Amino acid sequence: MTRALGSRPRSERQFDVTLAGDTALDLLMYGLPDDLPPERELLADAIAIRVGGSAAITAHNLAALGNRVGFITAVSEDDLGRFCLSELREAGVDLSRCVPAHGVPAAVTVHLQHKKLRHMFTYAGPTCELTFDGLDVGYLAQSQHFHMSSYYLQRALTPRIPELFAELKKAGVTLSLDPNDDPSQKWDRGILEAIRQVDILMPNEREACLLAGEPDLDRAIAHLRDWVPLLVVKLGSDGATAFSGQQCWHVPADRAQVVDAIGAGDSFNTGFLHAWIRGYPIDKALTLGSKIASLSVTDSGGTSAFRKKSTWLAQLAKGGNYQDVSMPAGDPQDW
Repeated sequence: MTRALGSRPRSERQFDVTLAGDTALDLLMYGLPDDLPPERELLADAIAIRVGGSAAITAHNLAALGNRVGFITAVSEDDLGRFCLSELREAGVDLSRCVPAHGVPAAVTVHLQHKKLRHMFTYAGPTCELTFDGLDVGYLAQSQHFHMSSYYLQRALTPRIPELFAELKKAGVTLSLDPNDDPSQKWDRGILEAIRQVDILMPNEREACLLAGEPDLDRAIAHLRDWVPLLVVKLGSDGATAFSGQQCWHVPADRAQVVDAIGAGDSFNTGFLHAWIRGYPIDKALTLGSKIASLSVTDSGGTSAFRKKSTWLAQLAKGGNYQDVSMPAGDPQDW
């Protein structure tokens, strides 16, 4: 099935982007002290509940930007799982091939947002239950592009991710990978087999160093840029840099009034991929990634800023010509 799809023009495929990966409920608490003494009842001054998980945030925001998005995730049949699915469906994400996680509570991440740092506590739940055999690879291949997040968190799927990538490449699908963190902090080198198959690798600076086994970012980049056609390194408040062959591009981070940085990296991926799959130059894709990330941090969690299109389009338009950001209308001159 996937080989047959490889001969189809991309415009005839069902989706612009497909994803497989994690969905979680994000519980966010604000105003807590940096020091968390035990046996104390510490009071937060605000709370928010949002759909989370790196893959789910990326899928949600890609759909919000007008992309046709297909997403396979393992979901619980409890109220928290249903809440996450409803948020994704409302954004326009196709969930027709999701895998039910019978008897497993929904994944939850508790974010304690402090003034200068945050704590994160995750129950991965069904994320660890998603397997290669549970994926409809033909469905994922009905796309121009496939994106994967949270490589190390998907423990049942991780050993066969290189196989998944190989099948999608046979179908003519381009691939991107955001490795995210390794909760075990082992950073198993098996990921290199998967990395060498992707078209775009999208780590942050810490992840880049750990993937390359180098404490120095420049040396890490020197390794990674030889492994993939396009390396995009997210640098937080310092912006983002991309490397392809001997070429290099950098864009600064947009200024923003920050509520929290949850999902900012995923939102950067959203903006970058939205432009890249439409053939925009790398510097323009970096610029849109930076702008989408800056929008993300202005509201709670990774998806809130994109729930009302008129609001985020108005904010985006302040920095350029984005009246119809979903259309491949060429190279916006005001970026």
